[in-house]
Amino acid sequence: AMEVGPPTSGCTDAHACTVEQTAAALAVDVAAGLSHAEAGRRLARFGPNSIPDEPPTSWLKLILAQFDDLLVKILLGAAGVSFCLALLEESDNQWHAMVEPFVIVMILVLNAVVGVWQESNAERAIEALKAYEPNDAEVIRDGSLRVISASELVPGDLIRVAAGVRVPADARLVALSSTTLRLDQAILTGESAPVMKEARMVAEQGAEIQARRNMLFSGTTVAYGSATALVTSTAAGTEIGKIGAQVSATETAASPLKVKLDEFGELLTKVIAVICVSLWLLNIRHFTDPIHGSAMRGAVYYFKIAIALAVAAIPEGLPAVVTTCLALGTRRMAAKNAIVRYLPSVETLGATAVICSDKTGTLTTSQMAARKVLTLDAAAEARLTYSRATGYDPTVDGLMCGTDAAGERASPVPAAERMAEPLQSLAAVCALCNHAHLRCLAETGTWTHSGEPTEAALRSLVEKIGVAGVPPPDRNQPERASAEWARRYVVVATLEFTRERKSMGVLCAPAAGGAAGCSLFVKGAPESVLARCSHAMLEGGAVLPLSEPLRRSIFASVMELSGGDEALRCLAAAVRHDFPADVSGLPLADPERFGEVESGLTFVGVVGLHDPPRPEVASAIARCAEAGIRVVVVTGDNNLTAEALCRQVGLLPWRTGGNGGGPPRPRGGA
Repeated sequence: AMEVGPPTSGCTDAHACTVEQTAAALAVDVAAGLSHAEAGRRLARFGPNSIPDEPPTSWLKLILAQFDDLLVKILLGAAGVSFCLALLEESDNQWHAMVEPFVIVMILVLNAVVGVWQESNAERAIEALKAYEPNDAEVIRDGSLRVISASELVPGDLIRVAAGVRVPADARLVALSSTTLRLDQAILTGESAPVMKEARMVAEQGAEIQARRNMLFSGTTVAYGSATALVTSTAAGTEIGKIGAQVSATETAASPLKVKLDEFGELLTKVIAVICVSLWLLNIRHFTDPIHGSAMRGAVYYFKIAIALAVAAIPEGLPAVVTTCLALGTRRMAAKNAIVRYLPSVETLGATAVICSDKTGTLTTSQMAARKVLTLDAAAEARLTYSRATGYDPTVDGLMCGTDAAGERASPVPAAERMAEPLQSLAAVCALCNHAHLRCLAETGTWTHSGEPTEAALRSLVEKIGVAGVPPPDRNQPERASAEWARRYVVVATLEFTRERKSMGVLCAPAAGGAAGCSLFVKGAPESVLARCSHAMLEGGAVLPLSEPLRRSIFASVMELSGGDEALRCLAAAVRHDFPADVSGLPLADPERFGEVESGLTFVGVVGLHDPPRPEVASAIARCAEAGIRVVVVTGDNNLTAEALCRQVGLLPWRTGGNGGGPPRPRGGA
């Protein structure tokens, strides 16, 4: 039986229990939530819902850490001995003898100042990264919905999440407020596509994070839908908190430079010690020379000579030179937005032999982009247009067509073609079957989105296709074409995505009203949508029955897109315009019967989507290869997608085939 665990732990293995069992273990009413008083008691017991910070390193410890180096310790010892010997000098030579220990100490102090400055700057930069932690949460307490600080959440709280919200704590899904719920878990698992969630129990104890379909994880973002969930773990007990604890517990290995400097310092100490002792012993017979006055004064005299030789042999400028070089390297890395916490770690890069890199968001932009559009020409042959888009910006990288294998002679798709069928019907589907929105950040000029990345890419495609009489998008009004489609049609019902039919649709009525009936716009997996299509739309708007050979031909073209070198994620679009104005007789309240509504469709096209590699990645990997560094990609995506990306960035050779082993050939009409 589950129990409310120790602080920051909460309820364990909630995914393997029913909602009722989870609620019982957490002692909470799933209808009313916790009472305000009980929440206060649990907050005192479990502590705030924030990952505990490590106590800041004091300035004294930071300064002392800069002297925790064998070579520096040798120099400090040499400076101390030199200072003592200077005190034994006659008063005329005493100030001159003080110069050497003073210079050594000044060099070491400057060395420590640079190190402390760099580490304190890195600490401030790391603190800025904590903006990823969610700030507020919607919670149901005493039966009412309220907004509180996410740090006040406790195990047993009943929270509400919706599209665009970052999940504030690990929680067991209770019920969906929408037909489906999808979460972007890339920050936790690296999965580029949003993950479908459901309230059903996962029978497997200790299941992997990816298999816990009924759990919401702290720090992940709701891409689509809304739901209520029971908080099971907070703070360091969350999955993201456990990762943080593992990182904190990791012991930092000494850098290659520090190891070599320590070895050099150890060897130097032994050699100098042997030479100094040997020199002193060789002069024992001179201790009693009359010039010294006594054997003791003679011994001290030759000891001073041995120490002077040792100080001269120690390279007091070496730490300063090393620190200066590392600081210059740090400045160069800072210009590339890299945070360097410890100066010696800069040199570690020079000894790197293998780089293991994540795929999503590291090698790729983590922004889905519509790369190819498949439609049918007047002869019912597949026609392909494409875009070089790498992000959501709808103002650049419009649709192109051309016949050149590498696309050099490619030209923009004419406006007349974009404003005609079937691209206009395709744009209508992408605009209306869509809950994502685009916006440009004024302060940085970068494009971002709310909602699913896939739908954001489709939204950008709508704007690139455009609508007759509507100006093209700009940074201030990025969704002009989408707004026009929303003005023309009023959504009557939404047929949410289900796994069984692998599609979603919207039933719309003309905004102008009148006797015109409703239209259905559908997008989904090509194999599923094609199976429910009875007709296909050709270039110019002509519609013909979808014969089985034509269906197979379209599907073969889709497989070329999804299984080719780019491994695009394909979505098919279809429409149906013959629904009556009164749709009350349709089974719109039963998701299991949505497939009956989505039948007799007319196929209009397929969109190939891709999370493209960052433009600078290919050249960076080429430079790594020149330097003898091996790059390994670590990803949770399927093999086809990973291999396709590796080919695009130069990690794998292009497959030999019809395009001569080069990049995928854009196909299309002139």
